[in-house]
Amino acid sequence: MKINPEEYIGKSIFITATNTNVGKTYACEKFLNHFAKAGLRVGYFKPIETGVENNTPLDGSKMLNLVKKLNPDFKNISVNDCVPYQFLLPASPYVAKGNTYIDIEFLKEKKEYLKNFCDVLIIEGAGGLMVPIKKDFFIIDLIKEFKTKTFLITPSKLGSINDTLLSIEALKNRNINFSFFINLYEDVDSFEKVSKPFLIDYFETLNFLQDL
Repeated sequence: MKINPEEYIGKSIFITATNTNVGKTYACEKFLNHFAKAGLRVGYFKPIETGVENNTPLDGSKMLNLVKKLNPDFKNISVNDCVPYQFLLPASPYVAKGNTYIDIEFLKEKKEYLKNFCDVLIIEGAGGLMVPIKKDFFIIDLIKEFKTKTFLITPSKLGSINDTLLSIEALKNRNINFSFFINLYEDVDSFEKVSKPFLIDYFETLNFLQDL
């Protein structure tokens, strides 16, 4: 899949995945560099990060530092702007937030604020699509509220067929515009024999993060 950077000027892209530890932050890094090389001013937003120790959101801080190198207009954006909700417990936002109220309208406003400093805003989710933020509000609902194009990151490991198809089904059921990219990071040697034969027959073409 060839990504035309001009199609994303003035837009946001939500990076989600089939589960945790599938490579969302790695994908954000790949897309940030990809768009920056095309001459676009890039921005980054991680609405919620859990597992934050010593008041330092590791994923958010790493990506913010990268963005500041790629886009000088982001130089005055703080990590608290970039990662407005930070929680210590490495769990779903619903559990990790404790008694904190997560304000969705505030997140939408923060998203629009950050868009002022970039041509394309990369938004990183937490965990997979059905990770709960509230009792009846999930990451997939946040994507819908943000009205963004979605890039779904899927794994190469055994079980990726099921995980990929379930996540795609969920996105289709919400009428969310998406593309998906396979992250070749686990079971790479067996992927060609174990998972790729079905995936290539079913989808005809496959997109890999490593090809960006």
